[in-house]
Amino acid sequence: MPSVTPKPSIGFIGVGNMGNPMAANLIKAGYSISVFDRDAHKAKNLVALGASLAPSIVELGKHSQVVICSLPGPAQVKEVMFGEEGLISVMKSGTTIIDTSTSSVELAQELTKLLEQKNVGFLEAPVTNAVDFAALGRLSIFVAGKQSDFDRHKPIFEVLGEKIFYVGKPGNGATIKLLTNLLWFTHAAVIGEALMLGAKADIPLEIVAQAIQSSAGNSWVAQHDIPSIFAGHYDPSFSLALCCKDLDLVNQIARSQGFDLTMGQFVQKLFEEAKATYGESAAELHVVKLLEDKVGTYLRPSSMISP
Repeated sequence: MPSVTPKPSIGFIGVGNMGNPMAANLIKAGYSISVFDRDAHKAKNLVALGASLAPSIVELGKHSQVVICSLPGPAQVKEVMFGEEGLISVMKSGTTIIDTSTSSVELAQELTKLLEQKNVGFLEAPVTNAVDFAALGRLSIFVAGKQSDFDRHKPIFEVLGEKIFYVGKPGNGATIKLLTNLLWFTHAAVIGEALMLGAKADIPLEIVAQAIQSSAGNSWVAQHDIPSIFAGHYDPSFSLALCCKDLDLVNQIARSQGFDLTMGQFVQKLFEEAKATYGESAAELHVVKLLEDKVGTYLRPSSMISP
């Protein structure tokens, strides 16, 4: 009989909206998981599934063959990785760090160089398709780093996602994730304008939505986000602070490549205005509420009356 490669022990840092269902899927797939989050309460359901709760990043790193990070952005990744109590200081030769955060090109490149000196693998692997697809194990994942590291850990990615792309050198993961987010946020802003045009023409919003979804104007945003606008909760799974962070990062990438994003800069200003109006923690589609408040018409299928 062919030998079966044993599953590596995995440490998981950051079990919030995205990390929690990802870690849960790995536990269900038979991986031995230890978890760490500043808010230990977030890991309660994972412990119930069989995960162990690590007391610190250092302890998690010491006892893991693979560490997966799911963090809000570059600042949090740096905090976890560097310093005397950081992950880099305790990872053993032959282990691997997989960062699924939406981070920066420069940080991915820096971490790769530092970890190579310790013979620790680093895979940049940002994910997309939102919380509901994370729970279903249907994420799209953009993996950058050494091909050999990617090949070795592909079974982990196959638990987390259904579309896995190997995108080459460090930094390419951030680039491709952020260019897809540029499209997401641009569509999110303009979908409100399209719906408003229909609403002001007295076309039933259900018909407007169906027409968009059945036309060249269709998109993931049209399918996934219109219901959140109609419900009036504006998709609380992703905050305006994260939108603005990602738009700033994608504009930085363009500048480093020697050009400016016309739409990217405009959309960032629009989201910054929404953040200033409603607060950092407000849901991402408050960029549509910004338009609703300016026009005085609210995009609800049952009525156009202000809530």
